[in-house]
Amino acid sequence: MNAIEIHKLSKSYGKVQALQEVSFEVQQGELFGLIGPDGAGKTTLFRLLTTLLNPDSGYATIDGYDINKDYLSIRSRVGYMPGRFSLYPDLSVEENLHFFAALFGVEVEESYDLIAPIYKQIEPFRTRRAGKLSGGMKQKLALSCALIHRPSVLFLDEPTTGVDAVSRCEFWDMLGGLRQRGITILVSTPYMDEASRCDRIALCNEGRILDIDRPKDIVQGFDSQLYGIKANSMYSLLKAAREAEGVLDCYPFGESHHLIVDNNFSLDDFRKRLKHLEGLEIVPIAPTIEDMFIKLMKR
Repeated sequence: MNAIEIHKLSKSYGKVQALQEVSFEVQQGELFGLIGPDGAGKTTLFRLLTTLLNPDSGYATIDGYDINKDYLSIRSRVGYMPGRFSLYPDLSVEENLHFFAALFGVEVEESYDLIAPIYKQIEPFRTRRAGKLSGGMKQKLALSCALIHRPSVLFLDEPTTGVDAVSRCEFWDMLGGLRQRGITILVSTPYMDEASRCDRIALCNEGRILDIDRPKDIVQGFDSQLYGIKANSMYSLLKAAREAEGVLDCYPFGESHHLIVDNNFSLDDFRKRLKHLEGLEIVPIAPTIEDMFIKLMKR
């Protein structure tokens, strides 16, 4: 059974097309990731699915409830953690938690078993004002507040943006625990390395879905030979590589450039052509989700 069903959702802000006929489903109990850069339409989609905005066209359902007609039922069933910290900074950790519990007409004690693995990490600071917490602690408090009414579906909009690497890893471990409790999770992130923690992902850009599949299956769809290349002058290397025969694309990637080639590419000829570049290194490498995203984006 699908917890989320989206059919040709579109949304514009004036002349800006934020979403363009987006369609996909999320299964019950699935951890599904929306992967894409800023401006891909992720936040707009979350606001539509949580009934904070109305679509221009298309429709979607959450646990069978229509986002256009059944907004009250949906709001009682979903938890939403927006991209920006949206709790009350002048209230303490404990006061924020009790406030959000009161909004949903529940007691903190009723859901404490669900939030305990998360909340126990910040409970020693329960009297501290939320605005004085670190990024990782704010993240845990926001997640606790989003879960306080035991939602069946959890929406997390770029929850790890702006936090350190350790907190990012801890947060994804928490999501894995929530998934085991049967909660459906739709999470967005601009970090391609986090995609592997999801059951399935959708690569999105400029309001469109580029591909949907399991992370490893998306990578397996990369059907070209890929090399990692380096030289002392990376700019000269990039320029020369793009002009070589058989090169489909070349782009900066961390400390190296990634080189995509076709059947006309000759490694020996390529080395000869670039022999004037000092420190030249060329090694075959395995593609990543980011490589596949770049390839799909340039189609």
